[in-house]
Amino acid sequence: MVMAAGLGTRMRPLTDNMPKPLVPVAGKPLIDFVLDKLANAGVTTAVVNVHYFADQIEQHLAARKEPNIVISNERPRLLGTGGGVVNALPQLGGGPFFHVNSDTLWLDGVSPNLDRLAATFDPARMDALLLLAATANSIGYSGRGDYAMTPDGALRRRGERDVVPFVFAGVAILSPALFKDAPAGDFSLTTLFDRASEAGRLAGLRLDGLWMHVGTPDAVTAAETAIRASAA
Repeated sequence: MVMAAGLGTRMRPLTDNMPKPLVPVAGKPLIDFVLDKLANAGVTTAVVNVHYFADQIEQHLAARKEPNIVISNERPRLLGTGGGVVNALPQLGGGPFFHVNSDTLWLDGVSPNLDRLAATFDPARMDALLLLAATANSIGYSGRGDYAMTPDGALRRRGERDVVPFVFAGVAILSPALFKDAPAGDFSLTTLFDRASEAGRLAGLRLDGLWMHVGTPDAVTAAETAIRASAA
């Protein structure tokens, strides 16, 4: 599942006339970085949700050969990070699936992080496995983190006044079980992550490599610098 329906308001003015997933970084639209990594991990079909400038995204994706693209249409109503997945569940099949934000960027270390997630995910004890980046060495991120992680990978969400060492990198493996009795309509996926955490079924895996938070026009420049440095 590739999340591509958001309004991209913090990326303005770049998103005044195009959706955030098509904003180019180092000459390549953000969403193509994600789809290329999924294809390299052996994913054959990606469900992509669309809302803002949906026609532009569909036109762009029509040229792709791998993975095969299935559109989850949210033109009538934006459903949020949680509702968007619930809307797409019939297209995602009955097993665990990769969940990736279309605007997330990362450089892999020794082993591809999608392969590491797949090898670590255990449906017997997890409803969600989140890829986490260390806040200290991420590009373009200046927040106080999202999660603390125990040695066995269990996650605790940051309290209102806390500072924690890890930020959700926008990449995960989710089980359909996570969405049992999910709210209807527009809601945040964080609601279900919190519920899974309370049940002891939310786990994390530290990203191997470098994560780039591309949330603003300035962050595009920082990401491009990091990508070019990695290719040198």
